[in-house]
Amino acid sequence: MRVIYLDNNATTAVSDEVREAMLPYITELYGNPSSMHTFGGQVHRKIEVAREHIACLINAEPEEIIFTSCGTESDNTAIMSALESEPRKKHIVTSRVEHPAVLSFCKALYRKGYKISFIPVDKKGRLNLEELESAITDETAIVSIMFGNNETGVIFPMDTIADIVKSKNVLLHSDAVQAAGKIPIDVKKLPADMLSISGHKMHASKGVGALYVKRGTRFSPYIIGGHQEKGRRAGTENVASIIGFGRAAELAKEHVLSDDTTVDELRDRLEKGLMDTCPGARINSDREYRLPNTLNISFEYVEGEAILLRLNEHNICASSGSACTSGSLEPSHVLRAMGVPFTAIHGSVRFSLSRYTTKGDIDSVLDKMPGIIKELRELSPYVQNA
Repeated sequence: MRVIYLDNNATTAVSDEVREAMLPYITELYGNPSSMHTFGGQVHRKIEVAREHIACLINAEPEEIIFTSCGTESDNTAIMSALESEPRKKHIVTSRVEHPAVLSFCKALYRKGYKISFIPVDKKGRLNLEELESAITDETAIVSIMFGNNETGVIFPMDTIADIVKSKNVLLHSDAVQAAGKIPIDVKKLPADMLSISGHKMHASKGVGALYVKRGTRFSPYIIGGHQEKGRRAGTENVASIIGFGRAAELAKEHVLSDDTTVDELRDRLEKGLMDTCPGARINSDREYRLPNTLNISFEYVEGEAILLRLNEHNICASSGSACTSGSLEPSHVLRAMGVPFTAIHGSVRFSLSRYTTKGDIDSVLDKMPGIIKELRELSPYVQNA
């Protein structure tokens, strides 16, 4: 039976084109790109081509791209660089709905004596811009606000946020892991100082990411050792994955506008179908400003984990939130911040599509979900006691 994969915000399938680009660098072209000989030098040149493709995806310059192991490393590096570059500044501003790569890191820094301001969101997941502006002080080293939320798909108004932050003369970082390759990003128009992206969210392999650092931004490396990445990130490069990442970025650049329309239509078809056939459903997002591939929907008086298990029986893959917190029994911190009611917060499911999602995939979900929700609701003690 074919797997219907609707968990693309957790990870994506490696595309055929990316796999083909990677394969030679796993097999015969295994030279170290730092070596002086031609065998290694040819590998170095391909890394630079990949850097160009990733820069092009966000309209950056190639020298502004630093390769990392993942989005988490990119996020951590950006924040630590700001703190080390301005050691007298001990304050960070972020939001309550960040990915754990930022949120957990900031909480760890708080335990070490740093001050953190967590900016709230409203019921649609929209950032409180007035509180953001008032939170920034002379002590603030960096503001880190995600571009698009990994659970709800809500897109933050980064242009407005950047205007606020830059008016205070403070560094701005954005976790764009979920947004890059799904919506257009132009760092020449957006005055962000640093921006994180990840390969496995755009049909490249796991274990590779990038950090954009705007030319002229003071930067302190997080991983120290060899001379790789011009001394900005030590460690022998993950060559095959970097080359695959470059190819994935090249393809994402080609697809981003057409995907926005096609994937958006399939997402809306799924949303309408579920809302029409499953009573007690609610959308957890700003329906006007969200990623084209993401639907977060709650079903009252039903456990989300039970829904996922039933879907899994039909080879349908979805999620209850971030893959990085899926082992937790606690309700989503994002939905808590949005004030989703108790009767619905545990029954949330995230469907995240890709350019490989088909109308047949969506129709299969719409065929199975009404029966699953009806069955689980009949078994629910919450309904019986309501």
